[in-house]
Amino acid sequence: MNVLVIGDSCTDEFVYGEINRISPEAPVPVLQPVKNTKNGGMANNVYNNLLSLGVNAKLVTNREKITKTRYVDQRSSQMVLRVDSNDSCSRIDEGIRLNICNNKYGPEVFDAIVISDYCKGFLTELDIELLCKSNKNVFVDTKKQLSKWIQYATFIKINSFEYKKNYEYFNTNGFTDKLIVTLGGDGCLYNDKNYTVERVPVKDVSGAGDTFLAGLVYGYLDMNSIEKAIEFAQKCTTLVVQKHGVSTVTIEEVQSG
Repeated sequence: MNVLVIGDSCTDEFVYGEINRISPEAPVPVLQPVKNTKNGGMANNVYNNLLSLGVNAKLVTNREKITKTRYVDQRSSQMVLRVDSNDSCSRIDEGIRLNICNNKYGPEVFDAIVISDYCKGFLTELDIELLCKSNKNVFVDTKKQLSKWIQYATFIKINSFEYKKNYEYFNTNGFTDKLIVTLGGDGCLYNDKNYTVERVPVKDVSGAGDTFLAGLVYGYLDMNSIEKAIEFAQKCTTLVVQKHGVSTVTIEEVQSG
């Protein structure tokens, strides 16, 4: 499988610590740092999950450094603060975008393109429309308000909040055959069917949507069925939310899980 991932990336940093008291200056917890982890986030996390599943993936993303730092009580796994630094980036190079649209980006022939758009500036609506229009098997996960520019996507993956934000557009224009709505612990919705998910102890949901997207693409290319791909993606997500931080899953974990 050859897959191209396009979108905004960041560094996901987790500062885990102990909280044993409340600050005397203000009613906030005092966190004493114990350990620190860093991983590639957003589009980079989708890319890392595809690699972990054994996919030959390539990433086109921003050069600017965006950082999301989460401060977490390690005893309860409760996040107490998130700080986003340099929360924007420059637009994709037009030459690169044109080469992807003209199928001239590198020697690989991509079986699918994944657009992971966190709306930090790397992709515009026009960029996404042109990428979808000129390629096959384009999976889009975007934080943008949707309109007619999204119509050429093969599949659109959004969460329940994003679905409500775009409900009027979907209700007017259909999209039931390409819209996948993730519902957290309640599974996901596709083509008027609810795909339930196993209840598991959750340690961290950070990056779970990226894992779902990577699993969806892998499952679709492997089984040529979006319904089976959804079930595979849910297995991936069920595993990853039981891990700390922004994590990945392997094909071996999914098969044995």
